[in-house]
Amino acid sequence: MPRSSERGTTTSTADVEILGLTPHALWLWVRGKEYMLDFTRFPWFRDATIREAQRVELRHDHLHWPDLDVDLHVDSLAEPERFPLVSRRKKE
Repeated sequence: MPRSSERGTTTSTADVEILGLTPHALWLWVRGKEYMLDFTRFPWFRDATIREAQRVELRHDHLHWPDLDVDLHVDSLAEPERFPLVSRRKKE
């Protein structure tokens, strides 16, 4: 039997949508805004499958991709310079 989210946690699929996955970027729609997550800044999505990218959860101000073990604050999409942490994954 599926369990609901923890009390106080909101999950909405209506507020987040994957628009596309290209060889260079993941295109994402969050709360009425479109974002391009280029793989230079967001390398976690470079090798993602469509299925892995589409399985995204929005919880308050955080996006979570459980299949990719990626968590991003929504603000980091619009202002990545405020969030200087980068992937430790080797760049190709």
